[in-house]
Amino acid sequence: MDEISVAICDDSALMRNLIGRIVEATEGLSICFKAQNGQDLLDKLQTSTPDVILLDIEMPVMTGVEFLKERKARNINIPVVIISSIATEGAAVTMQCLSLGASDFVTKPGGSSVSLKIADVSREIIECIASYGGRYARRHGKEVYEPDFFDHQIKLKEAERFVQEKKASELQNNHGTSSLLNKASAVENAEKNKTTSIASMWRPPKPKEKTDIVPLREGGKIEIIAIGISTGGPNALRDVFKAIDANLKQPILVVQHMPAGFTKEFAASLHSICPLPVTEAEDGELIRGGHIYIAPGNKHILVEHRPMGNLIRLSDSEQRNGHRPSADVLFESVAKVYQNHALGVIMTGMGRDGASELAEMRKQGAWTLGQDQESSIVYGMPRVAWELGGVQKQVALQDMAAEISSLAKEHLYE
Repeated sequence: MDEISVAICDDSALMRNLIGRIVEATEGLSICFKAQNGQDLLDKLQTSTPDVILLDIEMPVMTGVEFLKERKARNINIPVVIISSIATEGAAVTMQCLSLGASDFVTKPGGSSVSLKIADVSREIIECIASYGGRYARRHGKEVYEPDFFDHQIKLKEAERFVQEKKASELQNNHGTSSLLNKASAVENAEKNKTTSIASMWRPPKPKEKTDIVPLREGGKIEIIAIGISTGGPNALRDVFKAIDANLKQPILVVQHMPAGFTKEFAASLHSICPLPVTEAEDGELIRGGHIYIAPGNKHILVEHRPMGNLIRLSDSEQRNGHRPSADVLFESVAKVYQNHALGVIMTGMGRDGASELAEMRKQGAWTLGQDQESSIVYGMPRVAWELGGVQKQVALQDMAAEISSLAKEHLYE
């Protein structure tokens, strides 16, 4: 089995080392090279071809933004994932990177305890490498593990780290050892101890036959459209919304898995290319037709029925499927309020968020669509939704805007 080859570009030697350790500790991944700035990266790309690039933004000589512009000019199509601390304060810069062709972003931790906190984002780093790098590698003839393999590996590492930290805590209670040093040692051991037997034990999930759902009622007029999306979503949504029908009358509510602090700027970036208004959703606002609402990071989004007009509600309730916002929370709410007068759409993403409640929407008689395998960066959420019977029709990304627009027009509530 081939490995997914990773290039790490960061001016910080500490960050290059920490991210490199995450890569090296993950079976199925390898480091192609490390670079100190954008120019160094361009130079090394002349002799080496990684499957994915992890790119810092703020660097001397050539910044991440400058590299992306040069990448575009040179027609380099290796996927790029932004990893930068500036992203938290500069969401606009991150969105600029996405508009310049970056595939996704992960916020790296800052502060004096960065070596401890890096473990908190290791899952996101590995997911992005497995998703974007894996897809690129397969398209260029490599035989690499599917994202499910890495998801399984992540869960094993998280369980191992939990045990290590629990042991460290017990040592502290019994011997008064410094908690900070114990936790640092636990994290370091968890990252260093590469589990060499994972591949031998790994069994890919077998495809399941599609469950047949018999709706409680026939599909009615569409009053609302709900979309759930994750890995691969930022650019997929750009493709959909720049081509959406300018005369679409229904509101669209979107759950895109994204950290707090970024969704407002993300909505603004979509608004700049979409013929419909796009905003970050606010609690208690009236749901208006022909308007696109993006769920805020770290908030669930729901709909609430009111006689004078339905409202958006935001919630801090517990994560669902490891996410807040969660597509399942949105779909569940839409199924209850709108029943068969809705259109549910599930798109690219790792895991199963949204799958079970899209099936519930279908059971209530709603119209449903799922992104197809070929065009999905990760065929996880839409695959599970299809297997559960929640998807009426699978649609390629390039056709999704037209399909949504057509259904919305055909079943318009007047």
